[in-house]
Amino acid sequence: MVKIAEKVRALTHMWEDIKFPKFRHAGTFIISHSGSDYMHDVVSSRKMENGIVVFWEEKGEKTYESFNYSELIDMKINALDLLERPKSYKIDKDAHTLVVKK
Repeated sequence: MVKIAEKVRALTHMWEDIKFPKFRHAGTFIISHSGSDYMHDVVSSRKMENGIVVFWEEKGEKTYESFNYSELIDMKINALDLLERPKSYKIDKDAHTLVVKK
């Protein structure tokens, strides 16, 4: 009877380790949707006729990409906030995605 209880206890611990792994270090980070290693900080934004264009620095040059309002809504990005506080956002140019910095 004791050996069965020990096996049940051991299996329970194994199951807990599988369900809830223990992390030595956990932090807040933003994962790129495209799988690229780097998301660029947006430095400015400007309203266009059908959306918003965002700018970021890449290799010393100012680069830009535009997003229409439908794309911003799908990404749950507040267009007015993007215009007023562009430095609060990051862009994944490969995935054509914006995220709010945490």
